[in-house]
Amino acid sequence: MDAIVVERLEKRYKAVQALAGVSFSVRAGEVFALLGPNGAGKSTTVRILATLTRPDAGRAEVAGHDVRREAGAVRRVIGYVPQDSGVDQFGTGRENLQLQGRVQGLAGSALRERVDYLLELVGIEEAADRIVKGYSGGMRRRLDIALGLVHRPQVLFLDEPTTGLDPEARVQMWEEVGRLRREEKLTILLTTHYLEEADELADRLAIVSRGQVVAGGTPTELKAQLGGDAVHLELADGRVDDARRIVAGLGGAEESVVDGQTLVSRVRNGGRALPAILSALEQEGIAVESVSLSRPSLDDVYLHYTGRDFAAEDRGEA
Repeated sequence: MDAIVVERLEKRYKAVQALAGVSFSVRAGEVFALLGPNGAGKSTTVRILATLTRPDAGRAEVAGHDVRREAGAVRRVIGYVPQDSGVDQFGTGRENLQLQGRVQGLAGSALRERVDYLLELVGIEEAADRIVKGYSGGMRRRLDIALGLVHRPQVLFLDEPTTGLDPEARVQMWEEVGRLRREEKLTILLTTHYLEEADELADRLAIVSRGQVVAGGTPTELKAQLGGDAVHLELADGRVDDARRIVAGLGGAEESVVDGQTLVSRVRNGGRALPAILSALEQEGIAVESVSLSRPSLDDVYLHYTGRDFAAEDRGEA
């Protein structure tokens, strides 16, 4: 059964087309990632699913409820953790959770037990009675997630859950997401612009670029579709088109994509192909500034489907 169904969502903000026909589905009980650079439309999609904004066109269901016609029912079955923390910095972690529980209609022993359970679940029980302002970034993010779980939702939305965290805290958060899925029996939809995060966490993912889903599947499936090895050639003299023509003429290059001053070619056997490629370029007087060889990654998948480098687009350079 699908816990989330999205069909041809569109949303425009003045001159910006944030969503241009986004479609995907999320199975009950899985961790699903919307992967894309900043500005791709991920957060807009989640805000529509959380009933915080209305689409201009298309439809979406969460746990069998239409987000337009049954917004109240959707809100009762979801937890939503936005990018920006919503905690009261001048309250304790326990006080934050107690307040959220009262808003959700909990009281007495049921509220106390739920708060104690969540504090332990997200690993901040020792800091439960400390003022949140003194929490680390990772601890605040865990409290944010606990706040979204107070009312036992069926579906949890995590919008960029690790943005701003240091690498160690990010890995801890990855472990947290896996534990949440197992212990709370949740369907989790997360947005991220970290390629390794989607690769690590997602059962399946949809790659979003400029308001559209350009590819979807498991991380393994998406990378396997490319096959072979990726040869990345950064050229010193700007003769990228000449280099692409030369590489194509050697045979064995299944595809070549130009991104700025870099040529990325997919070859069946990188170890054998690379010496021939470098020799041919040298004979034509084309200088190579740097070269790397790698197995297919989600970065390569993004480049394959969009013709753009993920990191450069995330920085707003593409």
